[in-house]
Amino acid sequence: MPLETYREARPWAKAIREAVRNRSMPPWFADPCCGHFANDPTLSRDEIETLAGWADSGAAEGVASEGLPPVRWPSGGNLASPDVILAIPRAFDVPAKGSVEYQRFLVPTGFDGDRWVQAVEVLPGARAVVHHVVVYIREPGETWVEGATKSDLLTVFAPGGPPEVWPDGMAKLIPKGSDLVVEIHYTPNGRAVKDQTKFAIAFAKKPPSRRVLTLQMQPEHLVIPPGDPNARASVTGTLPNDALLLGFFPHMHLRGKAFEFMRIRKDGRPDIMLRVSNYNFHWQLSYRLAEPIPLEKGTRLAWTAWYDNSANNPQNPDPRAEVHWGEQSWQEMMVGFFYVAVDPAVDKRSFFVRE
Repeated sequence: MPLETYREARPWAKAIREAVRNRSMPPWFADPCCGHFANDPTLSRDEIETLAGWADSGAAEGVASEGLPPVRWPSGGNLASPDVILAIPRAFDVPAKGSVEYQRFLVPTGFDGDRWVQAVEVLPGARAVVHHVVVYIREPGETWVEGATKSDLLTVFAPGGPPEVWPDGMAKLIPKGSDLVVEIHYTPNGRAVKDQTKFAIAFAKKPPSRRVLTLQMQPEHLVIPPGDPNARASVTGTLPNDALLLGFFPHMHLRGKAFEFMRIRKDGRPDIMLRVSNYNFHWQLSYRLAEPIPLEKGTRLAWTAWYDNSANNPQNPDPRAEVHWGEQSWQEMMVGFFYVAVDPAVDKRSFFVRE
């Protein structure tokens, strides 16, 4: 529901009070044990009591002249002034029922020069049925649309995800002549609809001092036993070159329970950089480090995920099933995305060249 005006918010006053007191809102799942994050929206005790006091005292309306009008950007999203808005080439018919294979759409950019991207926001046309969106950068000379790729990602959108905005001096590169490949996972919800997802892009004002890359680690195989309330999966790897670690984005499906990102220090000590102790499939958040971490070439990284495949998980599609890797929500995934900043001349392929 929208909460942009007093009229919209007033009927929810008591629910707002309870949601902020039990800290279910704003959503945030990083365990305070490990790491500090620039995008942590957690309310202070004073902020919580201000909202609770408003609800307890009758939720009176403030003075209209002191309030701010709802912000409605021309893009229809949260970016104030994107430089370009692109869209998948045609509306896709999402059926009322059944499963839909991943859909991939080719979107020409028409850019006549390199473009450094400071911010990007995915704008689903039918948000209720858009499970996630991945936007790949397909560089000149490439012809793939379907299948696996080693191309860099422009952005990943999942439920609850805000616009992806990079700090000053950091940006993603869309090389001249590139196209975008947009992968969308649709989940029918009982009503047939049309979707024509768009995405708004804001360019950096000047060439950055660092280029942002989106990397990921995931296991080759995933097997979750039936009924297991605490199934564990893990993947490890070493960083091929020096990089500045900016943040994380864990991804699992309905049985996802917890996710942990860890590095091994030079002296062998483990360092948990992020622990998501209460993973929420419906609020898939990214976690941006308040202080980026310099990682040296050869640094060992270890991601671990836990799953609840028991009958006590109310979201579990079938606790009797042995679950394997798959694209649909009743299957599972374990993808640990992480963002790094490197020299502007280093692309994703050259970053993985080990010397």
